[in-house]
Amino acid sequence: MSEPTSPLPATLDWDQQPQPQVWVIPRPRQRWWLYTLFLLLTLFSTMVVGARMQFYFRQQQSVFKLTDDSLSLFPIGWIAQHPANLLLGLPFSLTLMFILFAHEMGHYLYARHYRVYATPPFFVPFPSLIGTLGAFIRIKSPIPSRAALFDIGIAGPIAGFIPACVALAYGLSLSHPIVGSSASDIQLGFPLAFHLAAGVLHIAQLSALSLHPVAAAAWVGMFATALNLLPGGQLDGGHIVFSISPSWHRWISLLTVVALVPFGKYLWTGWFLWAVLLALTGRHPRVPRYPDASGGRRALALCAALMLVLTFTPAPFTHSSGREVWPEIRDGSRDTLHDLRDGVRHLLHRR
Repeated sequence: MSEPTSPLPATLDWDQQPQPQVWVIPRPRQRWWLYTLFLLLTLFSTMVVGARMQFYFRQQQSVFKLTDDSLSLFPIGWIAQHPANLLLGLPFSLTLMFILFAHEMGHYLYARHYRVYATPPFFVPFPSLIGTLGAFIRIKSPIPSRAALFDIGIAGPIAGFIPACVALAYGLSLSHPIVGSSASDIQLGFPLAFHLAAGVLHIAQLSALSLHPVAAAAWVGMFATALNLLPGGQLDGGHIVFSISPSWHRWISLLTVVALVPFGKYLWTGWFLWAVLLALTGRHPRVPRYPDASGGRRALALCAALMLVLTFTPAPFTHSSGREVWPEIRDGSRDTLHDLRDGVRHLLHRR
């Protein structure tokens, strides 16, 4: 707290007049140790997954192979027995981490430019097919204008899209055909950017490729970019639309939720989850209008739409639509109920 010199005359009765005060609110202390810890944990989890990918890539098999009993989905035991194998995961891990880091730093640096308080990137490790749930930053102070909202929102996708394209070109050039495959292996769908790169590199069929781990990281990075650019809610695409027109944001968010429902039924069940998330985060906080997102920013919004077209994959995982998955879940539930009923009958019979 500070007390600046008052411009009022010295003859005023200071016992009765309130003295002006300026409150200086300090920025919260960053828990850098926590951000560093989760960065290292995510680096480790993606290296474990990347080592598994590199193992299958060397065998000219799908890097997303699921049917081999030699390695589990997250082969931590294999790494514990042979720690040197962890280094095999560096190409995938470093590529994916850099794409995610570039995306979040695009947001972070533009937030700093507009004096908006934002946390550093927080990475989320997860023992899954790709080793992470991504990264995010949190905005903890008001955004001063729609122009600032636009710049902060679009900076992340642009910053992540560029290294993803470089990784795509390099990784595809190192990929080779699969030798043998199984129907139960995960079959990827590919965005338009992959098809365009395949045409330049004279690759006939992407689905027949054993993707180099760097190309696999590019696929994950582009998938994450497309999800963030969905034009609704408080995703990056939603921020871009809101900065141009709040009324458009309301209707486009609704249309996006509606469109994702048939996408979930006919293409990929995961779109149901994203429809629910967008429906729950549909309301956007108010942002002062001026300076608004006009002129060159509207042209840049078309670039964001182009990035969405290039990175969006309607069916990221084939044979996983609602029509195909729900019958399997229903049949599995029936089998579970039958087993439970038989178990209860057996216990009652013994008594």
